[in-house]
Amino acid sequence: MKEVFLDALVDSIKILPFLFITYLAMGFLEKVTSEKSKNLIKKADRIGPLWGSLIGVIPQCGFSAAASYFYIGRVITLGTLISIYMATSDEMLPILISEQVPPGVIIRILSAKVVIGMITGFATELLFGWMVRHHKVPEGFSLDVDGSCACCATSVVIDAVRRAVKVCAFIFVISLIIGTCINLIGEGALSSVFFSIPVLGEAVAGLVGLIPNCAASVVITQLYLDGIIGPGAMMSGLLVSAGVGLLVLFKENSRMKENLWITVLLYGASVLWGCIITVLGITF
Repeated sequence: MKEVFLDALVDSIKILPFLFITYLAMGFLEKVTSEKSKNLIKKADRIGPLWGSLIGVIPQCGFSAAASYFYIGRVITLGTLISIYMATSDEMLPILISEQVPPGVIIRILSAKVVIGMITGFATELLFGWMVRHHKVPEGFSLDVDGSCACCATSVVIDAVRRAVKVCAFIFVISLIIGTCINLIGEGALSSVFFSIPVLGEAVAGLVGLIPNCAASVVITQLYLDGIIGPGAMMSGLLVSAGVGLLVLFKENSRMKENLWITVLLYGASVLWGCIITVLGITF
């Protein structure tokens, strides 16, 4: 156990500088692109899922939250919201960079999230449009405005330090748990649980992805890098992991049934895409 603890601690400390540099770069990028991205989304109209998926993948920590506010105020459509949620990378990108994953792999993962978010967003638009025309909108949904937008800002450097330390702590805890499980069960036995039972890995990863903070994407990414889960399960968890977007939606939108429908849609679509990736044998 002492060896597992030391390995987890050393591994976490080693990536702390990389995390800080990555978050610092992301912070400046967000400062430059944030308002432009939001304005573009507001003007997107019917092609919202296209811009939503492309802009959602840009590492902006508050964009999924902003998207929730936009949806509550009916500035964007349901399809655009879903595309942003699914494309959002949350803490995945910093971890992949800090773990020195090959750039080609990172680009393929991000590209997959963009394409999947775009397709799902447009499919949602078509489905919801059909339901509206035929008066079959699920109970609890409304086209009325309900809510307002609120924003906050902190120093880029302070925010980079805070996020780097926070994620480093998450990685330490997760590495400790994974290391302990491997020590007790064995890596082969642990990974076989997810690989041998159809849909289980994707469904469980999707549930983990629903955790409304950076812990979700940290857990999913780390499990994938450690070989515990496969590409399909990884993608299921990361597609549904919309950062604090869902948390803001439930907090600010008074229509709980609508929030639940959106969550079910996001989870179901994410698990389905994860299963498709597994069945097709797609790797990154």
